[in-house]
Amino acid sequence: MAAPASRGSLRDLGEFRLIAALKRSFATPRPELIRGIGDDAAVIRWSADSHLLISTDLLTEQVHFDRHFASTYDIGYRGAVANLSDIAAMGGQPLYVLAALALPPSCSINDVRSLYRGMMAPCRKAGVALIGGDTSASRAGLHVTITILGRVEPNRVLTRNGARIGDILYVSGTLGDAYAGLRLLQASARSQSIPLIPPRFHQFLRARHLRPTARLALGRLLSTRQLASAAIDLSDGLSGDLGHLCRESRVGAEIDSTALPLSKPCRTLAAAWNQDPMDWALTGGEDYELLFTVPQDRQHRLERLARSRGEPITPIGRICSPRYGIRLKMPDGTTRNIAPTSYEHFRSSL
Repeated sequence: MAAPASRGSLRDLGEFRLIAALKRSFATPRPELIRGIGDDAAVIRWSADSHLLISTDLLTEQVHFDRHFASTYDIGYRGAVANLSDIAAMGGQPLYVLAALALPPSCSINDVRSLYRGMMAPCRKAGVALIGGDTSASRAGLHVTITILGRVEPNRVLTRNGARIGDILYVSGTLGDAYAGLRLLQASARSQSIPLIPPRFHQFLRARHLRPTARLALGRLLSTRQLASAAIDLSDGLSGDLGHLCRESRVGAEIDSTALPLSKPCRTLAAAWNQDPMDWALTGGEDYELLFTVPQDRQHRLERLARSRGEPITPIGRICSPRYGIRLKMPDGTTRNIAPTSYEHFRSSL
């Protein structure tokens, strides 16, 4: 299986098949390793009352961010949230962060300080301490690698492989906002025409892209109260990340298109550009909301607790047999297959 992949180009292979090939060739099982490659974070048995969570993300200029419209503060902030969101998806508590930077000559000392201020803003709010990292010169743009460590109680870890047929599929917050904000920022940077929508909608959507929120409190609620059977954070888009969850759990899913939570700013901008906001919700990515499954007998308890704590959640579908595939139910009752058309490195571009 690995031999054909080794001869192909990265564009032909794609990010996810590359990861699978690397996992087959190089991942090493160890007795203390509970979850390795294939989830939002690795899970390592650490003590009698705690498992260690570790996740890392690499951000590359002109791939993950564009300094024409993202400040170094924004870059640090988004990078930290991407890692915090991984811990949230595992139901954990984040503890420590490390940062490694490759800095081009165009970066000043103030730029570096600004990046760290942005990174530490959501980290300090979550009680996360900076404990180390590395710096290097770069001849090809800014590169930021953030590694986060957290903890979770044994038997409380949320993973991608626990969904079961009949579970209800939930999502937090609203979808498509980050992509809508990116479209606005790109249009402004390229001096393209901007739709006449209320200024507060512009501000909301830009903030959803540049300053997202990690759903740490919701992740802890799902974990400590044992409400969810599986979870993943939405970094690659609903269609792609649901595909990851279904593949790991060996199930199918049906999403109700009329149930997708779409904000008024997102719907307004999509209409102004003659676009379908449902497509943005399915494929946009970087919303950093949680997608999770809940057994039916825990639904009412989940909704009561989420409502009492101000956690916005929406049921959007159900888990089905793997033979059903992943399908979208349209308003007229018909269904169509959902292709995992979210962002994939080596095949996509910013």
